[in-house]
Amino acid sequence: MPIAGKIFRLNESIDLKTIAQKLSGYKREHLHPETGEKLLSEIKGLELKENVLKGIFSEDIIITRFYRGEIKAIPITLENTFLFIQEKRFPLLFIVGKKLRANNLANKLNEIIFIEPGVITEAEISHDTLKNLHESNPEATKVIFFDNVDIPNINKLSLYGAALADSSLYLEYLKHGKIWYVVFESKKRELTIGITRNCVITVFNPIEEEKFIKLVLDDIIPLVSL
Repeated sequence: MPIAGKIFRLNESIDLKTIAQKLSGYKREHLHPETGEKLLSEIKGLELKENVLKGIFSEDIIITRFYRGEIKAIPITLENTFLFIQEKRFPLLFIVGKKLRANNLANKLNEIIFIEPGVITEAEISHDTLKNLHESNPEATKVIFFDNVDIPNINKLSLYGAALADSSLYLEYLKHGKIWYVVFESKKRELTIGITRNCVITVFNPIEEEKFIKLVLDDIIPLVSL
């Protein structure tokens, strides 16, 4: 199955030791308003090594399932790995999880660490960086999406497969929009990788989480605009 994650940036200068202190021992319990189930949120496994603070955000939630004519409420625990990466000015945050889940956890980590909202925000990989990524090895690119399109009634443009070999069509699309999403094959990693301009990363091949994290730290973090 594909694995995904998202990179965020912190808009405040703070060192990783301070972040670790604020997150250490975090644990909250609350009762679900409908089921009365006791639900727990906690941060586990904090580990600070050099310029990376790694941890797990564990959260109980209630899901509903249809079973023999009834809707059953079932408690489950979600666990997502997160990493704070120290950069020159401000740290970056990487959360392993789909976009909506990562966004939700970024807001919760923001609340725990900073209280006031808006310190942890979306990071960006620039249009020019994605353009260079494609043009440096166009044969490896499988999909390109363009947004900010200036053609009336068209929100997005896309190129797939054989259409990517048409350089004139690619250049025409560049005149009318910015690259939003690129899917390419990495020969180095032997993986198919998707990257959006707001730093959602997806690997479409089966891959262990630790290898996915290493890929992001080594290959994707350097692409982020700081």
